[in-house]
Amino acid sequence: MTQAHSANQARIVYISHGGGPLPILGDPGHQAMIDFMRQLPNQFGKPDAILVISAHWEERAATLMSAEYPTMFYDYYGFPPEAYEITYPAPGSPDLANRIAELLKKNNIPTRLDPERGFDHGHFIPLKLMYPQADIPTLQLSLIHGLNPTAHIALGRALRDLRQENILVMGSGFSFHNLRAFSWEGMDAPDPANDAFQNWLIETCAGSLTQTEREQRLIEWAKAPSARYCHPREEHLLPLHVCFGMADTPAKLIFDDRIVGKRSVGFLWE
Repeated sequence: MTQAHSANQARIVYISHGGGPLPILGDPGHQAMIDFMRQLPNQFGKPDAILVISAHWEERAATLMSAEYPTMFYDYYGFPPEAYEITYPAPGSPDLANRIAELLKKNNIPTRLDPERGFDHGHFIPLKLMYPQADIPTLQLSLIHGLNPTAHIALGRALRDLRQENILVMGSGFSFHNLRAFSWEGMDAPDPANDAFQNWLIETCAGSLTQTEREQRLIEWAKAPSARYCHPREEHLLPLHVCFGMADTPAKLIFDDRIVGKRSVGFLWE
């Protein structure tokens, strides 16, 4: 892949980050996702900083990780001991956290800084695959309690001033997140309901629609085919809304494959 972006242009991606620590533990049901994440940085140059909107952090106010050296937060349970020995010693970015907080306040979005929060697995699992050197400053931005889709598009829209900076903004979720329906035994059985929602998502984000049409569909996402089958709870979808709000352009489909037996997708906004 060529580096098609100028150095002073943010890259915005939404990815499906897999099940807990399994991608790092070498689970075969994650191989397509592992291969994709490892090559993803080839699609753009090295960023100066990385902002992650993780499905695994919700707060009443939009909250930014502000530690200079964040700790690890192993927000999963029931895995072998090596799952709790994974490290990602990247530095934080308190300066960027402060600047983002000012952007949010300017757009009347309640915000706060959290100097104690550590990297959760929606953060450290994909970045360990993408940038294993852990040498790029990185921080997280929380979702907002209530999981209102309009509020999360507005959250992304408030970040648009960052578009001219050499940063990577990553919505880390999962475009299919029904834990009871995953095929943990590795069987890739047909699932028309799963396909229907993924196809709707591709059309919504990357199809021939106006931005107004895209936004309305994302606001009313629960009306999509099989929406609540794919997302009984929407925290793994809403990082996409933040990315959409920030980008204000059509997306490019960059991942369409199976993770633990279910079809999942990923997008890039250029």
